[in-house]
Amino acid sequence: MTKELIKQILVDQRKNVFVKKNQITRDRYKDVIDKLHLPHVQILTGLRRSGKSTLMKQIIQDHFTKGDFYYINFEDERFIDFPVQQFYLLHESLIELYGDQSIFFLDEVQNIPGFESFIRRLTDEGKKFVITGSNANLLSSEIATKLTGRHLNTFISPFSFSEFLHYKKVTLTPTSFYDTNSKIKIVKLFDEYLVHGGMPEYTLFREPEILTRTYEDIVLKDIVVRYNIENNISLRELYRFIITNVGQLFSYNSLTKSSLYASTISVQNYVSYLENTYFIKTISKYDYSVKKQHISEKKAYVIDNGFIRYISMKFSPNNGWLLENLVFNTLNQRGSVFYYKNKKECDFILEIDSQLTEAVQVCFSLNDENKVRECEGLLAAMQEFSVPKGYIITNSQEETIEYKGQHIELVPAWKWILK
Repeated sequence: MTKELIKQILVDQRKNVFVKKNQITRDRYKDVIDKLHLPHVQILTGLRRSGKSTLMKQIIQDHFTKGDFYYINFEDERFIDFPVQQFYLLHESLIELYGDQSIFFLDEVQNIPGFESFIRRLTDEGKKFVITGSNANLLSSEIATKLTGRHLNTFISPFSFSEFLHYKKVTLTPTSFYDTNSKIKIVKLFDEYLVHGGMPEYTLFREPEILTRTYEDIVLKDIVVRYNIENNISLRELYRFIITNVGQLFSYNSLTKSSLYASTISVQNYVSYLENTYFIKTISKYDYSVKKQHISEKKAYVIDNGFIRYISMKFSPNNGWLLENLVFNTLNQRGSVFYYKNKKECDFILEIDSQLTEAVQVCFSLNDENKVRECEGLLAAMQEFSVPKGYIITNSQEETIEYKGQHIELVPAWKWILK
C-alpha cells in the first residue's frame, strides 16, 4: 500500500468523524472520559453494532475539536490485508497530514494481525491509545501478552433500558415511579424494550434485517472466516439451537449428540467462538469448588432480546424467557452470574468482588401454581450459600409476600432495572 493511498483513506475517514448523527450520551461515556488522562490503553469492547464506534466519535467530537488526535478505522475495506509491517508508514502519513499528536483512536484494530506490537512500541514512547474491538479472545489474549497491566477494558452493551428511555426522550426524575402518567409511559416502553431489545441502529429504524445482518456478520466474519470453519451449516444449526433455548440447561455432550459434530471438544470450541464475539454468555452452576463449576451444565443467554425474536426457531416470543434473558444481561453488568441447582432451582446468584450479594428468581407472573416452586428455589439458594438478599423479578407485580416466615420482595423488572 502506497503512502498516497494511505493518506487518502485517512483524510476520508477523518471527515466522517465529525458527522453527528442521532446520538444519545451512553452510560459508559463518563467512564471512558475519566480515564483519558491515564497512560493505559483503553479498550472499548462489545458486540458488533452496539455503539462502540459511535461512542468513540462522540468523545472526539466533544474533546478534540482542535484536531489534536489520530483516527483510523480498520473496518474500512481498503485496509483488508494491511500488513503490520507497514504501521510505520501509517504513522508517518498521520504525522505528515496532522502533525505529531499524542493520542490514537483505532476502530476495530483486531482486524490487523500483530497490531499489539505497534501499540506497545508507541505506548512505551508515551502515546495514548483508545481502541475498539469485537472479539474478546483476540483482545484479551494478545493485548494482555504485550501490555501486561497497561490496559483498561470498558464493555459497551446495546442500549440499557435507561438509555432506551433517553433515546425515546423520557427523562427520569425522582417522581417518575410515582407519577401515574410517567409510570404508564415507562411501563409501555418497557414492554417494547422487552421484545425488541436495544441494539442502537435497530432501535432507530426497526428494520429486522439490521439484526439478522449483524448476526450473519458475526457468524461469517468473526467465526467462519477467522477460525476456518468448514461445516458452516452444522455450525448455524448449533447456534440457532442455543439461541432458541435461552436459559435452558445443556451440556457439551448433549449438544454433541444432538448435532452433526463428532467431537465434544469441537462443540465446546464453537460455543466459545460465539461467546468471544459477545453474542452469548454462558454461565455455570454456583459451587465453592471451581472445578465443579467448570464441569457443571451450562446455561446460555443472548446479549440482546431483539435477536431472539428474529433468529430463534420459536414462532412467537416467550415473554417469560425474554424477561429472564433481560434480567441476566442486567446482572451481568454488575458482577459474575451463576445459577443455583440442588434439589430446588434458582435462576441467578450474583457475585461481586468474590462476595455473593443477591439471589434472583425470575417469574413473569407469580400465581398459586408456581409460587411454591419459585419461593422454595429462592430461599434454598439464599440459605445454602448465605446470600443476604433475594428477589423475585416479575413483569408487573410489586408486593412483599411472606413465605415460611421469610419476607420475599416481588419487584417489577422495569423498576428493578432502573433502580
